[in-house]
Formats: sequence, C-alpha cells, structure tokens
Amino acid sequence: MEFKPDIYFVASEIYPFSKTGGLADVLGVLPLTLYKMGYKVSVITPMYGRISTRDFSPHLMYEDLKVGYPWPDISADVFRASFHGMPVYFIDRGEYFDRRYYYCTHKGDYFDNCERFIFFCRAAMALMKKIGNPPQIVHSHDWHTALINSFIYYQKLSDPYWAETSTVFTIHNLAFQGRFSVRLFWDCGLPYEAWNPDGVEYYDSFNLLKGGIAHSDMVTTVSPSYAEEIVTPEFGCGLEGILQKKKSSMTGIINGADYSVWNPEQDKFLEANYSATSPQGKKTCKKDLIDNLCLPSEMLNRPVLGFIGRLRSQKGIDLLLEIIPTLVKRNIGIVILGEGDSEYEAQLMNLVELYPDNVSGIVGYTEEMAHKIQAGADIFLMPSRYEPCGLTQMYSLRYGTPPIATAVGGLKDTIVPYPEKNSTGFIFKNSTSQDLLKAIDQALEVFDDKEAWMNLQLRGMKADFSWKKSAELYVKSYQKLGLGRKKSKPDTI
Repeated sequence: MEFKPDIYFVASEIYPFSKTGGLADVLGVLPLTLYKMGYKVSVITPMYGRISTRDFSPHLMYEDLKVGYPWPDISADVFRASFHGMPVYFIDRGEYFDRRYYYCTHKGDYFDNCERFIFFCRAAMALMKKIGNPPQIVHSHDWHTALINSFIYYQKLSDPYWAETSTVFTIHNLAFQGRFSVRLFWDCGLPYEAWNPDGVEYYDSFNLLKGGIAHSDMVTTVSPSYAEEIVTPEFGCGLEGILQKKKSSMTGIINGADYSVWNPEQDKFLEANYSATSPQGKKTCKKDLIDNLCLPSEMLNRPVLGFIGRLRSQKGIDLLLEIIPTLVKRNIGIVILGEGDSEYEAQLMNLVELYPDNVSGIVGYTEEMAHKIQAGADIFLMPSRYEPCGLTQMYSLRYGTPPIATAVGGLKDTIVPYPEKNSTGFIFKNSTSQDLLKAIDQALEVFDDKEAWMNLQLRGMKADFSWKKSAELYVKSYQKLGLGRKKSKPDTI
C-alpha cells in the first residue's frame, strides 16, 4: 500500500541529496522531524544530474507521468527513496535537471530557469494527484516552488481535489525572487487574472516569489525578526507592499540546528571531542586548526577569529577584509573559509600573501574544514548586512566559539548580547567596518578575562536550538490551517 502523505514539502534542494546552502539543511531536518513526531510527511524535489543517492537507492516509481507543460504530451519520471523511513520523491526530466550545476554556472543563471521550475511545480502537483490522497498541507520553499501555491489557489476554484488543501510558503531569502520576462507568464498555466499587482506581476515582469506570497494561506520566514524586517523598505527588496498586505497571515519561525551533525561531543572531523561539561578538548582543536593551516604556534596563545560563509557583500566580508590590517597589528589570527565574488576572493588571497603569519584564507568549502574552524577558532564572525536566519552562529555557540554578529534577522534572535546577564555573544548595530572593529575589541576585552570568557562559552554551548522546538511551532501553524489535531501514524513503507 502506497504511503499517502497529509503534508508535502516541495523544495529545490534537500540535504544530503542536493545542497547549495541553508535551504537544503532545513529540508533535510524539518520534514524528517515532523515524520518522527508521527505526521505523514514527504518531500518532492528535482532529480538533478549531480545528486547524492548512494546511501538511499531511489527506485523508479512512475514512468511518463503527464505534466502538461510546456506542451500537452510532456511527462516526467518519478523516483522514490526512503530517507530514514520518510518518502522523498524525485522529479526526473533530463533536459531540465541533468546538468552539472543546479541553477547557474560561473557565467550566470541558466537561461531556462523559469521553464525548469514551472515544469517542476506542475510535475509535483501531478504526482500528488497520482498518489491520490488530497494533501492537507502543501509547504513550498523559495521562488523555485512558489508557483505551486499560485496554481493551487486557482485550481481550488474548479478542481475539488484541492478544495481542502491549505498552502504554506516559506521565504528563506527575499533577495532571490525568480523574476522573468512577461512572455513566460502567458503559457505557465496560471489564468490571466493572476497577472495583476496583487499577484505575480511586478513592474511588468513575472515574479514567481511574489506569486507565492500573494496566493498562500500562510507565509513564514525563517526567524521572527526577519518577518518584521521584510515589511519595511530597508529589507523588503521591493516586495514590502505585498508583504504588508499579508502581514496578518505571516509568521517567523526560527530554523533549528542539526545537532546530530553539528555537535563537538561527537563530531567525527575533530581532533578531540568536547562538551559543556568537559570543554578541555577545544584547546586541542585549536592547535589542530593552527597546524593544519600552517599558522605559527604562537597563535595558540593569541585570539583566532573565524569566518565561514559566502564571500559576498550580504555576508559583510568586505567589512572584515577592510579591518584585517588593523587586526594583524594586534597580532590576531584570522581564518576565512568561503567562495563568492571574484573581487573578494582576490582581496582575500592578497591579504594572505601580505600577512601569512596571521591570515589564512581558503577559497571554496569543505565540510571538514568548516567543522575544524568552528571548533578551533576562539571567536566567530558574522557581520551580515541582512540574515534571514543564519545557522553558523548556532553552530558556533554549540562549539564554544562566541559569535560577533550584526543585529539583524535571526542573528539577534539567537544571540544574547554581552553584557546582558545571560549573554552568549556580541552584537553590533550598524553594518560598518568600524562598528565591527569595536565589537571585536569588546570581545577581546572579555577574552582576556579567562573566567568571564569561559562562562560566556558555556552559556552558548548550553543554548538549545534543536529542530523539535521549531517543528512544534510549524505544527501549530498547520493546525490553524486545518491539519487534524490528532497525530496520524506513518504508513508502513
């Protein structure tokens, strides 16, 4: 008997199958947490050419599933894998998804991204109908899947299958909206009345994310502060008007941290494991980091600052690069891991060449080095200009590496700023290099007081941002939309 979900998550990424950022991390944990709580949940995602399926062996479930976009005869194959018991469905169409990268190359976005994800949204809906049981909740994420909620909004007017289905749309990053030419709207499958200022139209362009906001029963963001910020012109990215109209049905739920992966007590990448009750191993991890990066041994007794993230202005990397010469004069170590704009990559490499005894820069990303930096650094830097939620500051807290962060979005929701009684890190208000430097100076003063610093570390390590808390908040939101309050047991797979 086929598993018939009550809740479908639809997303362009899910870890460990596919990943470019935090979206995949969320989809790899939140649905599974709900599934383990007893809810009938599954995920629908594309079958990319570059996808990790080795440990889960997906099998062909449906062949030639009719999709009807962009012409009537087009179809998709559907594969299915069991992800710790929870079904994950993969939409396969080679010309759309069998590519080296998910969304773009170094030259820019794929020219047919709009067609690719219209097809994916329509295929996901065709799959739900094929499985047969009308879902109670369809939860889509970011612009790639936003049109599902628009399609369901209009399908409810004529197709009884969707009559009792409620839709949720989560904004992970409002800056990425999926804006395309108006010509791509006319054959997407939405009725003409969807083309209006309260729908998918945005200054004569086709805005997929705007449609998801406009046509969803509930809109969520990945932190309470981000939900408040994006209704303002400063953070609204041009969509503050439609967001203000949806404010009564919008909520912010902080993402959780996956402590099965990010936990120094059992981290397989670390030279030594440690915890809040036995923190001694962190010193061993610092020595291991210094040795791995060929920094001088004297850095073992000097503060080492860590940064992990995209080298883009959103993450404030330019603020950090600007003050590195000043930090070097104070004999501070700086370790940076990330990739992004070529301008910042070049600046970083130049600074590494100028200050080899203080600065280590790694252009790229490896999971192992990210874990080693979290454990081996003394202080973690997140000078983001905006941050919908952020996960790395949650990891740094658990690893006893107090964060310094801008007072935006999820950063101010998860860090208790010094010198408050229960402080766990440091917050600065304005996105300037001088304000970042002042916050670092404040942290260094506390760092010199070993007892105060240890207490700050331990409070952070004991902070709990587990996914179960966030999942329970999502359940309450779903119940407001009609999800049965009685938990249903998952079918046997």
